[in-house]
Amino acid sequence: MKSEFDQRGCVVAAPQSGSGKTTITLGLLRAIKRRGISVAPAKAGPDFIDPAFHQAACGVESFNLDPWAMRPQLLQSLADRKDSFLLIEAMMGLFDGAADGTGSAADLARMLDLPVVVVVDAAKQSHSIAALVLGFRDFRPDIRVCGVILNKVGSSRHEAMLRDALDAISMPVLGAIGRDKTLELPSRHLGLVQAHEHSDLEAFIDHAADVVEQGVDIDAIVSHGGKGGSCTTTHSPILPLGQRIAVGRDTAFAFSYPHLIQSWHDTGVELSFFSPLDNEAPQAGCDAVYLPGGYPELHAGQIAGNDVFLSGLRKAKDQGCCIFGECGGYMVLGEGLVDANGVRHKMANLLPLTTSFAERKLHLGYRKTDLIEAVPFGAKGVQFTAHEFHYSTVVEEGDAPRLFSLQDARGERFADAGLRVGRVMGSYMHLIDRSKSV
Repeated sequence: MKSEFDQRGCVVAAPQSGSGKTTITLGLLRAIKRRGISVAPAKAGPDFIDPAFHQAACGVESFNLDPWAMRPQLLQSLADRKDSFLLIEAMMGLFDGAADGTGSAADLARMLDLPVVVVVDAAKQSHSIAALVLGFRDFRPDIRVCGVILNKVGSSRHEAMLRDALDAISMPVLGAIGRDKTLELPSRHLGLVQAHEHSDLEAFIDHAADVVEQGVDIDAIVSHGGKGGSCTTTHSPILPLGQRIAVGRDTAFAFSYPHLIQSWHDTGVELSFFSPLDNEAPQAGCDAVYLPGGYPELHAGQIAGNDVFLSGLRKAKDQGCCIFGECGGYMVLGEGLVDANGVRHKMANLLPLTTSFAERKLHLGYRKTDLIEAVPFGAKGVQFTAHEFHYSTVVEEGDAPRLFSLQDARGERFADAGLRVGRVMGSYMHLIDRSKSV
């Protein structure tokens, strides 16, 4: 089925992480909304945290758009936010992607034929900014950099020098924002502190919008919005685990992709939500449980004491439900979780697995995962694209069938990953889409 993709929007990018693009994106979303313009947010790449901030800023759900992990049909159908200005926040630097060099925000801008606004942290440079921006503008001729927002500008004199340097290379300056420590967001080991944990998020976003309205030519950014081509709608990226799926959702289990949950809903699946931290069990009558990732390592003691939740998982298993855990959810399905202080807490004991946050090691990157045996969401050999990002380690892993064979974005083979015991299964991988080759 063909549908027209005629989308106005832009990509907000930066030379590197830490340049301030998240805060500026939030300010732009709120400021554009204030003008009465329909705006739709999105996040390039596999980030779980920024989309919640986007939604808080404009009241519209933000989807991930991942040019490495998503088939073009899925990506473009998610980007097709008709009658809205599509504002996409890039990840890392504009040209940073997977280990094989693909899947960057620049690739996404090219696929969607959208212009790029580059946010530059100008705090420690003046005329050198011209060389930096010139390189980003000309590095790839298929990318349109329509202008620059100067961030962390020190003074009016500093701004004048920066503008003079960029005028010499005919680069439009779309705005300038001064140094403001109140525009910094708190972070922890997996990125920013989650939106719902921010003590006064509304005030923060309103302040960001005020600053952006004062310093940025918002009308110019909206007028630069580009248009795309045509796309084909797609079915669910991952087959539903069942017809009635109970989804864990709270501060400790917040890392689920909106496009996955939405796709299950659109195929007629009955979804219910429960909070493990509030000691809630999966809804009675469900035939599947999805336990996504998050921060169970920060709440291990509380989770261990939540008998209603843990016994509810065991009851669901005894009733034949499919139970699938990803990353943090996988850890909780195991026998034990060792917290940062070295204390071991009992978990659901549905998989022969003990993990530790005391023994930390960064595991980060895109993955290609092939199902070793058939499961409810795929046949044997079906490949999914996925992302892995955690600091916890496996300290004990029992004798049980593995769930996936695994390789990274460059095709390097890893040891088989995940565990499967009957209809209970999980791994550290966050599944994103069926492979482009399937």
